[in-house]
Amino acid sequence: MATGGDLLRLVQSTRRRLATDGPSELRRKGDFEVVSVPDADGDTLRDVLLASQVQTVIEIGLAYGRSALAIAEALVSQGTEGKRHVIIDAYQDRFHDAGWDIITEAGLAGLCHLVRERSQLALPSLVANGFSADAAFVDGSHTFHNVFVDLFFLWELVRPGGLVVLDDCRWPSVATAVKYFETNAGWQREPLQGDTRLRAYRLPDPRLEPGFESFTPFGL
Repeated sequence: MATGGDLLRLVQSTRRRLATDGPSELRRKGDFEVVSVPDADGDTLRDVLLASQVQTVIEIGLAYGRSALAIAEALVSQGTEGKRHVIIDAYQDRFHDAGWDIITEAGLAGLCHLVRERSQLALPSLVANGFSADAAFVDGSHTFHNVFVDLFFLWELVRPGGLVVLDDCRWPSVATAVKYFETNAGWQREPLQGDTRLRAYRLPDPRLEPGFESFTPFGL
């Protein structure tokens, strides 16, 4: 793996090329534009992670690798020592491995680790292994119960005061899942620059563990 400025320039050029030319393989025509985070939102994701100087990030959902490159740019901008990017995606084969291929082309195979497992199963294993992250990006299943389970385990994995960033909160299933944690677990909306479809939450520090007596019904 290249290091320093050379790696950062490679990541940045790979991001630009992916935005311009698209991935090498598509699941179906038009799929890249539908499932990938737009480039401007990738910049927003990069900037909020960089502002918090995160060292370790968990990402749920790889697809074509567009958000993964933005996350990697935030990490590499601070140097590679001590950085780690864990990506969870059980369905990368359905994308012909286009996301992992672009990560490899960007020289990030040493920084990024792909877990080919459903996040609802992979995240508990990370908890059991004592893994901890500074931030997470969630863009996997949009089914309510899957999103809720993802967020529950990220609550365990992301350190107090860390960040959880979500895509697609325009979907009621995603927005309702995170509303529980906003309402009952003290997650605070983090301001994001520009017009973005992303939503960021700062976890409380110290961690808030609500009792069942204090439950507040939640919904949109």
